[in-house]
Amino acid sequence: MAKGKRASGDKGTKITLKMAKNALRVTPEGKLRLDLSNIGITVFPKCLLKLRNLQELDLSRNKLKTIPEFISQFTALHWLDLHSNHIEQLPESIGRLGSLVHLNLCNNKLDSTGLSPEIGSLKHLQVLNLGMNRLTTLPPTLVALTNLTELSLFDNLLTEVPECLHVLPNLRKLNTNRNPVAYTLVDGNAPDCVKTAGNLYLVREEDFCQPCLEKCKEERQRFRKNNLFDHRSQRKSHFSGLITPNSVARGNQDMWRQKTLFSPQTSNKGHARPAEDTNKWSFTYNC
Repeated sequence: MAKGKRASGDKGTKITLKMAKNALRVTPEGKLRLDLSNIGITVFPKCLLKLRNLQELDLSRNKLKTIPEFISQFTALHWLDLHSNHIEQLPESIGRLGSLVHLNLCNNKLDSTGLSPEIGSLKHLQVLNLGMNRLTTLPPTLVALTNLTELSLFDNLLTEVPECLHVLPNLRKLNTNRNPVAYTLVDGNAPDCVKTAGNLYLVREEDFCQPCLEKCKEERQRFRKNNLFDHRSQRKSHFSGLITPNSVARGNQDMWRQKTLFSPQTSNKGHARPAEDTNKWSFTYNC
């Protein structure tokens, strides 16, 4: 990683060509890699145009707000990591990175208008990470990413699985966790695209259709009956000399606490603390 001097104010770290060259490395696979991550860069270094033969570029964990149009001149790039910046919009020229295989845009400020449709021109792209942004939809042009195998969309604002993902022939891994996705069951089953994703969707109760809401309530009751009480019975085996230890503990909790906290034999360095209430559970369900 390059070590640069921070400028005063909001100018961030200024990267010189010499600093960039000193940070160049060759990966075990023989690719030329430049790591300028986590050093406070606020502006994409224009001096990098002197290093257009870069194959891997890491500018993650900086303070970049924009990506310049001249990014298209890095035609040899196979791997580009821009995660954890403040990027709000991608330039149209990003579609001209024809050799790009891996693109990480996670944890930025991209909304659906800032995600350029030209991203669909990255024909060789295999891994795309768009997690932790502000996306409500995806550009339909993503249907052209026929080589895409992994797509991350977690922690966005998607309310449905985008239609353009249904026809991607090589998509094997799809992460849409923690989106307000809601869908209607078809013949009692989830749509195939959702089954393939294998995700758990957290949805507000008011967003459910009535059949889904009733089904979730039934599943919750069944879970409590079959799983919660089974869990209690399994824990009993660890207290061979006691009968329903949790109920006994609750019944005597106040008396036990008084004896523990005020007994002269108890040191001030640390008091025994009541066991956690194992009856507190939280539930999330597939709809």
